[in-house]
Amino acid sequence: MKRTLFSRILSGYAAVIAAFSIILFFLFSNTVRTQVMNNSESALRGYTVILKSVVEPFIKSENYSGLEKAVIGLKPGTDVRFTVINKFGKVLADSDNNPQTMDNHVNRPEVRAALEGREGKAVRYSNTMSEDMLYVAAPYKSEGGAVSVVMRASMPLSDIKIFISGFNRDLLKALLAALAAAFAAAYFFSKYLYNPVKELAEASKKVANKQFDTRVSLRGRDEMRELAENFNFMTSQIKELFEEVSEKQKQLDSIIDSVAEGLIVTDDKGKIILINKSFRKISGTECSAGNYYWECFMPVRFNQFVENGLKTKKYFVEQIDINERVFLCNVNFLEEKKQAAFVLYDITEFKDLERIKKDFVANVSHELRTPLTAIKGFAETLELGTKDPESRHYLEIIKKNTERLINIVADLLTLSQLEQMEKLLENEKVDVAALITNAVKISEQLIKAKGLALSVEIAPGLPMIKGDVFRLEQVFINLIDNAVKYTEKGNITISASIEEKNIKVVISDTGIGIPAEQLPRIFERFYVVDKSRSRKLGGTGLGLSIVKHIVMLHQGKISVESSTGSGTTITVLLPV
Repeated sequence: MKRTLFSRILSGYAAVIAAFSIILFFLFSNTVRTQVMNNSESALRGYTVILKSVVEPFIKSENYSGLEKAVIGLKPGTDVRFTVINKFGKVLADSDNNPQTMDNHVNRPEVRAALEGREGKAVRYSNTMSEDMLYVAAPYKSEGGAVSVVMRASMPLSDIKIFISGFNRDLLKALLAALAAAFAAAYFFSKYLYNPVKELAEASKKVANKQFDTRVSLRGRDEMRELAENFNFMTSQIKELFEEVSEKQKQLDSIIDSVAEGLIVTDDKGKIILINKSFRKISGTECSAGNYYWECFMPVRFNQFVENGLKTKKYFVEQIDINERVFLCNVNFLEEKKQAAFVLYDITEFKDLERIKKDFVANVSHELRTPLTAIKGFAETLELGTKDPESRHYLEIIKKNTERLINIVADLLTLSQLEQMEKLLENEKVDVAALITNAVKISEQLIKAKGLALSVEIAPGLPMIKGDVFRLEQVFINLIDNAVKYTEKGNITISASIEEKNIKVVISDTGIGIPAEQLPRIFERFYVVDKSRSRKLGGTGLGLSIVKHIVMLHQGKISVESSTGSGTTITVLLPV
């Protein structure tokens, strides 16, 4: 059961008051008892002095025959019992009992103390009187200082107990009355403290339920009043902030719902936190926040994509077909909130345009091959039958440009075929060292003709890789051919080695180099660094683009390092 603040305050006050009352009761009771006992002892001490005046004449005369009668004469008008005891413990006289029938008192503690020459006191049970008694004993010393007799006065404790019991009852009544008044005061004071807190608690609960018009009004001019005013000010500020945040949230929700891209945000367990209209349209369901991503009836591949995103917690992109549309999907994991955002871009039209462009290039290239071959053939025929130097010159130009067009068409067809290949046409064991050696032999004559130095370093024991022999050979022929074409003097270095799980092939030259700003574009179609030199050497601008596609089909990587006048280094990594 939940304890309220009021009950805790009241119970705290009650515990303090009760503890204080109990301590006070025992303190007063003990003080009064001690005081009564001290007063009784003082009275008995006075009675021993009176007893001494009665006993002294008998002691001096050493005649005790009238002693008992004299001691009994002290009894009337008092509850005090008088006893005279000799130094051997024998009772000589007693005001309440026959001395002849009484026991020897030498071992009584008060008597023993008096025989030792000092005052003796004791509270104990008396066998003679059959009740608890308070005793005070005083020694009577002769002229030599020796104790002759012990004078003892005693009284029953019953009267003292009756007095103390009566006092305790009166004290208890007074304390109970004071306790009741204190409890009442504690109750009302607790209420005084609790009511403002209760009112503030109820008001804060209403504010938590978005009732921002709630106000607290407290009486008085203490800190509670100030707290209430601060609470009211805070509530008005919260209302303004909440309205502002709500408006921004509506705007954000409207923007998210209006974007064409599909969007969902999930927690790390796959539960959807945010979803927009575009995603619902893509999935074809009324999936909403609170559902899990697999409840949106998306393709298995998309669900796997989401699962991988939640598992790896890394950004990556994947192309996925959903309901006959093509989407580019990316995931970004929000580490702080343990959430993942998935965005779907519809690229169907772009893919269609890309396909149309590829088909167009392939079809045009294919259709151009026949007429270009015919033009070249007729030009060669005319050249054989013409003896006019000027005519032969023009025919040579026609033939040269026709050959260039044929090369461009051939490269375009090759590139188109490579782009449409989802996997390699051939997948067999390939000896990279042998491919490099064959490619060097093809360019060897041109290297010698230009007077270039050639260095080939192939690490022994290179492992075989799986791939298309013809396509990979085409890569090395194109790269070595480019190095020779664009190097007028110096040397060409070719090396092959194993690096981690890849075969690394590096082709370097000391040629004209490539400006740094043009490096990002050298693998684009028809892009050439030096157009006049390329045209002169018969380049098509498609060689490096073909090389890149072949390397990518083999799951490899290609990179280039160069600067103007410092040569070029191209690195190819092929996985083993």
